[in-house]
Amino acid sequence: MNRRVAAALLAPLLLVAGCTAGETGRSAARPTATEDSPFADCAALTAPPSTPPAASPGPSVPPAAPGSPPANAPDPTTGAAGSPGPGRGLPDLRFACFTGGTEVSLRAVRGPAVINLWASWCPPCRKELPSFQRLHERMAGQVHVIGVNTFDDRPRAVSVGADFGVTFPTLVDTDQRLQRALAPNVLPITLLVDAQGRVRHQDVSGAIDDARLADLVRRHLGLDVPA
Repeated sequence: MNRRVAAALLAPLLLVAGCTAGETGRSAARPTATEDSPFADCAALTAPPSTPPAASPGPSVPPAAPGSPPANAPDPTTGAAGSPGPGRGLPDLRFACFTGGTEVSLRAVRGPAVINLWASWCPPCRKELPSFQRLHERMAGQVHVIGVNTFDDRPRAVSVGADFGVTFPTLVDTDQRLQRALAPNVLPITLLVDAQGRVRHQDVSGAIDDARLADLVRRHLGLDVPA
């Protein structure tokens, strides 16, 4: 098949289903403290959000029927078996902050937190970034919104962040270590992490809009997102 034809057929699939890792030959982003960046520093991520969150009452869960899956069984969007499902801790990995400085251990991150793995070469990632920025602004002091820029070209990541006004703290994963630990070979990936550092939900459903993101935060973190 002609390469140009194959590329034309592949592009719409990436827009719908997400972006598979390794499809880009771009150089990996490298944190440089002296380079301008739209993203915030990551030092606050190892402390709980400043304002105690007011949890909304969650729905009651009836006892499971005999033979049914347990209440914390992974749902269809949690990825492959063995990936961090509901109730599991974050992988024991450390990443540099996009702004430079001391590396951040994921295990040291204090939730509630929403972690989004993204790259500038991923169309669904770019589409949903404004929703995560709005969540960052609306839930300031209640939820950490954290980006993990994955296998990316630093200048292009800076450009995308600036274009969309993204200011939430962002880590740099040059080798796709977190993505590999989570199993699905696709971006974007979103993790919802509770105050105890447990992954309550892993989403690989594609670009997330404001309404779905607010619903995920309500259902998995028990918090209401202001309109």
